[in-house]
Amino acid sequence: MANSASLKNKISSIPDAAGVYLMKDAAGNIIYVGKANSLKKRLSSYLGRELSSKTIALMSHVADIDYIQCPNEAMALLLEASLVHEKNPKYNVLLRDDKSYPLVKITNEAFPAVFVTRKKDADGARYLGPFTEPALLRQALKILRRIFKYRSCKNLPDKACIYHRIHLCPACCIGKISKEDYAKIIAKIILALEGKSEVLIKDLIREMKQKALTLDFEAAAEIRNQVGTLSSIGESKVIFDPQTEMEDLKNLLGLKDLPRRIETFDISNIHGRQATGAMVSFWMSHPDKNNYRRFKIKSVKGIDDYSMLAEVVSRRYARLVSQKISLPDLILIDGGRAHLLTAQKELMKLGLEIPLASIAKEQENIYIKDRAYPIRLKEDSPALNLIRRMRDEAHRFAVKYHHLLRKKDAGLDL
Repeated sequence: MANSASLKNKISSIPDAAGVYLMKDAAGNIIYVGKANSLKKRLSSYLGRELSSKTIALMSHVADIDYIQCPNEAMALLLEASLVHEKNPKYNVLLRDDKSYPLVKITNEAFPAVFVTRKKDADGARYLGPFTEPALLRQALKILRRIFKYRSCKNLPDKACIYHRIHLCPACCIGKISKEDYAKIIAKIILALEGKSEVLIKDLIREMKQKALTLDFEAAAEIRNQVGTLSSIGESKVIFDPQTEMEDLKNLLGLKDLPRRIETFDISNIHGRQATGAMVSFWMSHPDKNNYRRFKIKSVKGIDDYSMLAEVVSRRYARLVSQKISLPDLILIDGGRAHLLTAQKELMKLGLEIPLASIAKEQENIYIKDRAYPIRLKEDSPALNLIRRMRDEAHRFAVKYHHLLRKKDAGLDL
């Protein structure tokens, strides 16, 4: 390995979640693509002592590792296969063997059928893959079928089958859908199977907005759900546009206006030493780094996250009030209900009524004012996607400042 200590540090920060990892050489070329149900555990295994000769050869050329988080291992399988064929990594030999693993076949018909096969015929059909694990492939297809209904029967029947009755087939056989509309569904399925989630999601968002403009809100809502389910197949930064995220967050929290300016707080300390607070500011769903702020805790001794948070919130908004600076549309706290109440108390002391929410670390419960029980968001929620980005950025910024103070035993209080 080019720098085992650097790789070890990077792997330690990778989430314990499903996804795809990309190993790169010193020149930045992708030399291996893999998938895992737990990225952290899988990548940690590469640092072990009992490695095969092939793995040792691979790791001797690895200089960096990137990853793309996915909602589950089945979706990671699709992305892995797509990236292997797109990037052609040197060490992904197995996935190049089309004869060894299953493919997805899309028949060459007016209403194409979609199913799994191991045989590739010269019949004009489209074949996608190969995919390394048949069980995961079938699971992925089940997920896609809930999003985009398609025909799976190899021979078109004379009447609708049970799949139509359970809303998994558009009933091409009895003319419930036109050739043109069904062709659009197949095109979307191909994009999903090829891992081209960015293109697909942008197309869907454009279609959703068109439906909304024509007041077809039911169709717009269905497309919005499709966008959500597909969101984590690719990189999160291309999942939702800012308007979609802000509108979802507005509806979730019952805000009067779109949360264009959101300020997020995080506290960092180790055994109460060099305790720091950090605030990141997002404008229109994007980081606004010119308005990030760092706080060295002044009034709190020992380990007391709540008192530290109270100090930081009080200092931040007392300053905005005294300098007559515009207040944010929403404040987000990294923590649970007690953290929310702590921040709320400080705002009340200042006579401020700024919308406030907090996100707990483990279960990612969302707490809001005047609600005793937390809100649990779906993994594919645009609001959760935005909240996670803000929370993670605040944590990164806080830890960075904390390390700086520990190293220099001094800091900058803004």
